[in-house]
Amino acid sequence: MLAVVPLFYQDVLPILERKCQTCHREGEAAPMALETYEQARPYARGIRDAVMRHTMPPWFAEAERGVFGNDPRLTEEEIATLRRWAEAGAPAGKPVAPAVKWTEGWRIGAPEAVVRMPKAFAVPARGEVDYQHVIVPSEFKEDRWVTAIEVRPSSRAHVHHAVVFVRPPKSVWLRGQPTGELFSAKGQALAGLSTLDEVIAVYLPGAEPHVLPEGHGKLIPAGSDLIFQIHYTANGKAGEDRTQVGMVFAKERPRMRHYSMSIAQGEFEIPANAAEHEVEATFVVNTHTEIYALAPHMHLRGKSMRVLAVAPDESERVLLDVPRYDFYWQLVYRPRRPVRIERGTEIVVEAVFDNSPANARNPDPRATVRWGEQSREEMAVCFVDFLLPVPISPVELFRAPRLGGVK
Repeated sequence: MLAVVPLFYQDVLPILERKCQTCHREGEAAPMALETYEQARPYARGIRDAVMRHTMPPWFAEAERGVFGNDPRLTEEEIATLRRWAEAGAPAGKPVAPAVKWTEGWRIGAPEAVVRMPKAFAVPARGEVDYQHVIVPSEFKEDRWVTAIEVRPSSRAHVHHAVVFVRPPKSVWLRGQPTGELFSAKGQALAGLSTLDEVIAVYLPGAEPHVLPEGHGKLIPAGSDLIFQIHYTANGKAGEDRTQVGMVFAKERPRMRHYSMSIAQGEFEIPANAAEHEVEATFVVNTHTEIYALAPHMHLRGKSMRVLAVAPDESERVLLDVPRYDFYWQLVYRPRRPVRIERGTEIVVEAVFDNSPANARNPDPRATVRWGEQSREEMAVCFVDFLLPVPISPVELFRAPRLGGVK
């Protein structure tokens, strides 16, 4: 069987469609498209090397295959196929039509509604840029349940990450700030933030858009505003960005509500030259629920993160273990089945930072590092997507945390 030389159209293209083209296609995050033979052929040996080193597709959770439903890692058979194809000179085979039909511009298919920043933001060639915020009315006259949502920057080269929040009509968060105008809100970004000012969608390097199972949805109450919070990074070349968010809606009221929040610790100080500095954040769940997905977030000194569930009887489960965190690939990890969490369980986030000279990405090992928006500063955050039956308000999740805090 191994004596048969793999061909691009018959053997390689199906692997690229399943495991690579979500990023490796025109207009997406990867630096080159791999949709056609002409595009893939020059990179054949690079593809071989990347899959044999297990650097592509990116994945950092320490878990057996099958634990996470969105695990993109290749099988040994798939790796062998790509290796043998490259080493045979990357033969084409007989052309066939692609099996996957991508929607141009969107990974969720054609959205039913698109909300854009009213104007573009000019990103300078150099220097630090404060987090930018813009408030955009949704103009929804009735409650809308979102089943798929995707955040798309127009300049991925300048957007490190973007978060879109829902601000319900009665929320006081960032009231007084102008609608439709970009502003920094430095030092005041959390002023008035409540439990119902929810994270509705996130753009992270390498992360998937939010496509929910049947019967699940995220709520945007009638009359809500969407608040874009965007981290721009200068890269030596000035540019403009006008981020947008596309949505697909449920045709009927769903059974389960997705509620996204961040468990974070903002009170920390990482000493200069510290190679293994631990920061812990916790949150106590006040009702029975399930965890649908987790997404670690740290900056350039981030080394590893573990997320534990400590039950009321003090038994522990590891929900996520990322021993080698990568700032440039901030992935979302979705268990194959939602994880049941009983009332009174403590979710513990254990973040480890490397502020030593051995960290090649460290901006300055001599600096004492604290919480901050810029990449030279740090964050200790895990975004968690909880599941609740629709009649239950997300407010029921909360009670005072024992340590750390909720961002």
